[in-house]
Amino acid sequence: MAALLCVAVAANAQKDNVKYNYTEASELNLIGKLMPTPNPYHRVDTVKYKGFTPGENLQVRCPAGLAVVFRTNSPTIKIKAKGDLTSFQSNSTMRLASHGYDLYIKKDGKWLWAACVAPSFKNPDASMTLISNMDGSMKECLIYLPIYCDMSSIRIGVQEGKVLEAIESPFRHRVAIFGSSFTHGISTSRAGMSYPDQFTRRTGIQMLSLGCSGNCKMQPYFADVLCDTDADAFVFDSFSNPGADMIKERLFPFIEKLQAAHPGKPLIFQQTIRREKRNFNTSVEKVENDKQQMADPLMKIAVKKYKDVYFIQTNADDGNREWSVDGTHPDDYGYFLWERSIEKSLLKILRKYGIK
Repeated sequence: MAALLCVAVAANAQKDNVKYNYTEASELNLIGKLMPTPNPYHRVDTVKYKGFTPGENLQVRCPAGLAVVFRTNSPTIKIKAKGDLTSFQSNSTMRLASHGYDLYIKKDGKWLWAACVAPSFKNPDASMTLISNMDGSMKECLIYLPIYCDMSSIRIGVQEGKVLEAIESPFRHRVAIFGSSFTHGISTSRAGMSYPDQFTRRTGIQMLSLGCSGNCKMQPYFADVLCDTDADAFVFDSFSNPGADMIKERLFPFIEKLQAAHPGKPLIFQQTIRREKRNFNTSVEKVENDKQQMADPLMKIAVKKYKDVYFIQTNADDGNREWSVDGTHPDDYGYFLWERSIEKSLLKILRKYGIK
């Protein structure tokens, strides 16, 4: 028994003596970014673009939808990060999504989930082991960044002597998507489970997320950001947050502003999903019904009035009516259903513009 104990102690000591080299994630290859920003983990430069409320200002600084791609043969991958862990707390969103890191590894040509980790609130700057005990083969890795945490530094660690290097983006094209908490990924369990992220992994077409929980209301200052975004196409989840009157007031000016900046590029609008909170709450039922009933006829006019404008339907339920986390947001399976409900329509439209 004493001999076995000595062997165990020696093994642990050897493990503890392993050294790691850390590289800033932004020095590798960040995907999913709308545009360059002074802080590479921000989605929008809030010094350049004005008009955001304090809440919106925080949201566009969070790296929702951003991911880092690289290759490594290290058996262990670690993360050291610095960010604001206090600005967002949620009863419906797991910390692995809001503040955590979500790893996928390419296997047999597909992205296979591998691991996830979130920082400790007691020791937020501590090194985190994302995954360990892998074989020593070279692997293509994709790590999604926190969806609701303003980050100042994210460093990827691999064992000393092992390879860590950037790879070319494995995803094609640039499709910007502006949307609500649904697009942001609220109520997901992990950082890479929003429906735009799932679409990117399934199709290989890169989505650039401007999901802003509660704040996708076709505001002119968000339109300014999208007007300056270099993208091949634009997708909108823009009928989930505004009320019926706001949809009526803002829709056509929003379309016209974007078309002036991006002539000939498709603008694809999604109808909002049905929220289960409507089931017995008559007030919610009226608000949600009014929104959908306003969007439908207006979009029928829009697709006839404006060239390159499209309207597609969404669905986050398979008929069981069981996939809502809080009556508003779907769970991971609900977001999977949402992605599947729009994938065929989106791909058909995008192919018209050589995006495939």
